[in-house]
Amino acid sequence: MAAEVHRVADRGVRAITWSENPEKLGVPSFHNEHWDPFWRACDERQMVICLHIGSSSAVKLPSIEAPFMTMMNLQPTAVMDTAADLLWSRVIREFPSIRFALSEGSIGWIPYLLERADYIYENHNIWTGTDLGDQLPSEIFREHFLACFIEDAAGLRLLDLIGSDIVCLETDYPHSDSTWPHSPERLVKTLGDLDRATVDAITHGNAIRHFGFDPFAHIPRAEATVGALRARATHVDVGPAEPRPGVFRPPARPLTLLDMLTKADHPLLDDQAAAEGVDTEATEEPA
Repeated sequence: MAAEVHRVADRGVRAITWSENPEKLGVPSFHNEHWDPFWRACDERQMVICLHIGSSSAVKLPSIEAPFMTMMNLQPTAVMDTAADLLWSRVIREFPSIRFALSEGSIGWIPYLLERADYIYENHNIWTGTDLGDQLPSEIFREHFLACFIEDAAGLRLLDLIGSDIVCLETDYPHSDSTWPHSPERLVKTLGDLDRATVDAITHGNAIRHFGFDPFAHIPRAEATVGALRARATHVDVGPAEPRPGVFRPPARPLTLLDMLTKADHPLLDDQAAAEGVDTEATEEPA
C-alpha cells in the first residue's frame, strides 16, 4: 500500500480513499502497526485519507426490524466513531502531518464530540495513561481532520465551535442523498449570516488548500460561478426522470433493515445478516 501511495502521489494524486473501520473488514485496526508503512507514506506525501461513511461495510443496526430509514438517519454518525477512534490513537501522534477527511459525515455532532473529548482528557488522562502533550483533543482534531457535509444547517450555526477552516461542502452526486442539481439553492437557505470569506472557504477554499488543487488554473474564477457554469450547460436536462415501467415497484410497506439484509448480495452484509440471525434464504420479500 505504501508503494501505491508514492506511485499515485508522483502522478499528482492528493487524496486516497480508505475504510472508516478496517477491523470490520477482517484486517487489522487503525491501531495496529501493520499499517505504519501506509501511514508514513501518507504523512510524507501530504496525502489526505478520505474515510467515507459505510466504507467498513457495516451499517448502524439498532434492530433488524427497524425501518430502513432508521439506518439512513443514523449512518452519518458512524464517522463520529471513526473520528474518536483516530483522535485517541497513536497514529496522529506518531505521524504529525497526517490528515483525514470524514467524507459525508456531516458536522453537527463535532462540537459535542470535541467538548466531551476535552472534558474526559482533563478528568481521566492520568489514570488512563493518556498524554497528548500540551494540546487538547479539540486542538488536535482541528489539525488533522476535515469535516465534510451535504446539508447540515445546525452544523453551520455551530461553525465557530467547529472551525470554519476545516469544513468542506459536498453534494454526493449522483447518489439519492445528493442535493444536486439544486445544491446552491439549498446551501443558501442554510448559510444564515455567514460572511463571504467563510462561505468561500467552506464551498471551495478549504478544499483547494487541503487537497492542493487549484481549479482556477484551469478555468477563470469568473467562469466558475454557479451562473456561469449553468449558462454553459443549458443543453443538459437535469429534470427528474420518470421511473422506468417494470423496473421499480414501490414497496407496499416501509422497508426494514431485515428486508435490506435479505436482499443484500454482498459477502460482508451476508456475514452481518448471519450474525443477526437472519436467514437470507428463507425470509420473504415485502409484498
